[in-house]
Amino acid sequence: MEAILFVGIQASGKSTFYKERFFNSHLRISNDLLKTKNREKLMFALCFDTGMPLVIDNTNASKEVRARYIALLKEQGYRIKCYYFKSDLERSLEWNDQRQGAECIPRAGIFSTHKRLEIPSPDEGFDELFYVDWIGGQRVVKEWNSEV
Repeated sequence: MEAILFVGIQASGKSTFYKERFFNSHLRISNDLLKTKNREKLMFALCFDTGMPLVIDNTNASKEVRARYIALLKEQGYRIKCYYFKSDLERSLEWNDQRQGAECIPRAGIFSTHKRLEIPSPDEGFDELFYVDWIGGQRVVKEWNSEV
């Protein structure tokens, strides 16, 4: 069973990446989508009961938040991959400005998440860790390098 955990500030491309890479194979668990912890709990239960692969599509900005997910997923026998999205504040603000309606995040929220973002580490318990960058107008996924 596979679980994927995204890490990155708002408007860094996480949800788009999910749609491009995992929409047809993994259930998306997202605070934006589910709105409450109770709904999140129910979705996890569904995945655990069925062995369904999942993607946690939140900012997951702190080690503390990630540790809760990692412990829960390991307890259920999931293999965990982490994708860290390069958190380029200027680009994220630009992408956010292109959003419409409720998808547009208040700038203060993006600044706040950027300020408290802790870059993930293999020591946190991930089975695999990847770095997602935006180069030449394309998303590029690289294996984790400690110099990231």
